[in-house]
Amino acid sequence: MERRQSAKGEWIPTTGTWPVDPQEDVDISDDRIWIDGCFDFSHHGKFPRVLNSLLNRPALTHLSLGHAGAMLQARQLGTELLVGVHSDEAILENKGPTVMRLDERVMAVEACRWATRAIPKAPYVTSLPWITHYGCNFVVHGDDITSDSNGMDCYRFVKSAGRFKVVKRTPGISTTDLVGRMLLCTKTHFIQSLRGRLAGDEGPGDAVERKKTGEEMEQRIKDYATDSTGLAPGCDVWYWHASRPVKERRTTQSSSTGERRLSSGGRQQSVSHYHAVKEDKGKFAQMVPGKGVKPGQRVIYVDGGWDLFSSGHIEFLRKVTLTEEEAAVNRGWFLEESKKERIEKTGEDYGPVFLVAGIHDDEVINHWKGVNYPIMNIFERGLCVLQCKYIHAVVFGSPFSISKAFLLTLPYGTPAAVYHGITSFMPLTYDPYAPSKALKLYREIENHDFQDVNAGQIVERIMKGRAMYEARQRAKGEKGMTEEAERRRQDLEREAERERSRREVEGQFGL
Repeated sequence: MERRQSAKGEWIPTTGTWPVDPQEDVDISDDRIWIDGCFDFSHHGKFPRVLNSLLNRPALTHLSLGHAGAMLQARQLGTELLVGVHSDEAILENKGPTVMRLDERVMAVEACRWATRAIPKAPYVTSLPWITHYGCNFVVHGDDITSDSNGMDCYRFVKSAGRFKVVKRTPGISTTDLVGRMLLCTKTHFIQSLRGRLAGDEGPGDAVERKKTGEEMEQRIKDYATDSTGLAPGCDVWYWHASRPVKERRTTQSSSTGERRLSSGGRQQSVSHYHAVKEDKGKFAQMVPGKGVKPGQRVIYVDGGWDLFSSGHIEFLRKVTLTEEEAAVNRGWFLEESKKERIEKTGEDYGPVFLVAGIHDDEVINHWKGVNYPIMNIFERGLCVLQCKYIHAVVFGSPFSISKAFLLTLPYGTPAAVYHGITSFMPLTYDPYAPSKALKLYREIENHDFQDVNAGQIVERIMKGRAMYEARQRAKGEKGMTEEAERRRQDLEREAERERSRREVEGQFGL
């Protein structure tokens, strides 16, 4: 490979050494768009700035949800979207260490419904030879300046060549916001009722501000619910109305939900706080109409918190889809005559799976996980799920324990299967999937290489990055700025563990 002299540390691959095919140059097309970036969950290179601004209203930095928003806008400008993903080494040199590895970041990009393909190890300073090789005429980026380690504009070459297009940065959660939530253990980001927030009935500000914010949030949900073109309807979006106890606790078909008293050491002890509640079918309200279920598709249900949406979630959804596609082979789904029949009936071909994702409310997750989880609120988590190409419908406000009534009254009818992983984030003394198993709908996905990449591990990675920064500060004889915040989080983690243990003991008595 030859080295490019005009961009520090970047290389122009020769034929046979490009990170992904094609190895030969592709004809340039205005409809093939290039976008590049770190696409990390968070950016430790910003840590000094982050730590200094935790107690103030932070300015927007590189957006995690903004990544998907930028890809959506870029995709709307063409028919193909190629996404360059910088290497861990390039990011370290120019910005700082990443939270997610290159393979995890590439996986996240490829799972975005608006991305055509990911190009790993793309130059940090956007290279004309690279975008030309892959046949892209234009590079798209937000209306902010991104600099390399020398403080120079990363897009200076494509700008000079007139091959640069600007899109508006999408507002939303920033890296600074997320790290602040993790370090200070705040809960102010929680949304009590998503429907109330969208209607302008809840949230900060006066009535006018709340209404404007609600309308903007609702529009973003509609934008993220589009199909792979970013222009047409895609995902169905629903909200499930039910009481908080029904969403939060184990449910039973029994009409008895009263207090139970158990003998313990000869004494009567009240433990009614965690008793099961009578199941309720609730009410489904459609927020955004999408494509809906196509003829022959199997409706599959999955649920979760989807907090800090990352490779662990993505790999699970991919495996669910792959499992169903493998089963569809035996049904003849992929035969040419079957494909032809689908196109004749509907005007398009489509996959055999219609995957519905339930998303738990903030307070429901916090009830079970404690501390200040979820780190992202239900609106933010919902956008993360909606942008994933494996998802066809979303149900906001889904229950933690899936009742029979909920399953039987889903908008698409009873699902063909309910999938879950083998492991769970916490020990439970009751099975939240018991009704699914009783209906013979339950399926398990085996553990995978990204099994342990969840919100807890991501927070731990970020804390390790914080520790590296603190160590550097101590080496300079300076006091660590977030040591007290870290002690507070550790105390809350221990308190949450004690609470989980207490509930487990109470659960031994069938509550």
